[in-house]
Amino acid sequence: MGLVRLRIREFASEKGWTLKELSDRSGVGYSALKVYARSPGLATVDVTALDKLARTFEVLIEDLYEVVED
Repeated sequence: MGLVRLRIREFASEKGWTLKELSDRSGVGYSALKVYARSPGLATVDVTALDKLARTFEVLIEDLYEVVED
């Protein structure tokens, strides 16, 4: 199983949002967003959170992450 990096900061920055604003808009907890945004690679991610973030950014879930290690 590989590691993935979430592109949360990039998408939030494009919208001009802070992580706190993103949390308020998406319903994903601020503490979870901090972990997701700071981690260079995650082994597990909450799919429900990914769905909420994709809807908030109006992108596909696949657009939110990149594989950093296979």
